[in-house]
Amino acid sequence: MRILISGGSGFVGSALTKLLRANGHAVSHLVRPTARTEAADVPWDPLAAKIDAPPMEGTDAVVHLSGASIAARRWTPARKAELRRSRIDTTRVLVDTLVKLRQKPRAFVCASAIGYYGDRGEEILTESSSCGTDFLALLASDWEAEAERAERGGIRTVQLRFGVILDAHGGALPKILKPIRWGIGGRLGSGQQWMSWIALEDAADAARNAIFDERYHGPINVVAANPVRNSEFTRVVARILHRPAVFPVPKFALRLALGEMAQPLLLASTRVRPERLMELGYTFRYDNLEAALQKMIGKSEI
Repeated sequence: MRILISGGSGFVGSALTKLLRANGHAVSHLVRPTARTEAADVPWDPLAAKIDAPPMEGTDAVVHLSGASIAARRWTPARKAELRRSRIDTTRVLVDTLVKLRQKPRAFVCASAIGYYGDRGEEILTESSSCGTDFLALLASDWEAEAERAERGGIRTVQLRFGVILDAHGGALPKILKPIRWGIGGRLGSGQQWMSWIALEDAADAARNAIFDERYHGPINVVAANPVRNSEFTRVVARILHRPAVFPVPKFALRLALGEMAQPLLLASTRVRPERLMELGYTFRYDNLEAALQKMIGKSEI
């Protein structure tokens, strides 16, 4: 199959590209004008509403993973606007192009996030749960609404609501490991907030399934079946590293350091169940946090 990926050089995109190519599929990337390209890559400048549509004709599936990093810097009004443009505007440009193609792709797979649900305490959240009300929740909701237009245009559409994606060499895990390795780590706030996580291998595999399996439709929670509280996550990491984790970071310190994003990213409780993946019979490589972290942290020590 011919598969086109935006954000193909990113954290999930790189893993998915490698997986698909290993399975014998032809993968190309949507690339910005200043990016290095391969021969089959398709140039686009989504913020200028420019995309080279003809090479997209006959593509079997499109996977949309691009978006500015949520946690890269504080959420000023300008940064919030950038985060929205990088997700909502780019999705609009891409969908507008796809639905006008003479040979539309059979599948459109778009990233989203469990931030859609907001801070929900002890509530168990499934794909049918309501949207939250904070900035991240509304961002995810608007992002998914833009992707949904592809479904109305005759393209099977999947929105992957990713949890915290864990891997030894990217994403959140290396940042979590560093202070604990130094012996100055600990739980965040009360530590009672639920963390819904997924190993990178499972995240990429679920995305691959969404491309090929026609039973995948609409929002899909891409999380392991066993979320943990932040305090338990911290204890597991400390035990594997043979380090103490006795220095909790109080809420006020996180809010002082990170501003508004501290609450939805680090302090919010999001207890998510992968109901649709389980209904579809997905088999997780990693559904136990300690086993997953043992392998990941072992890799990071090499």
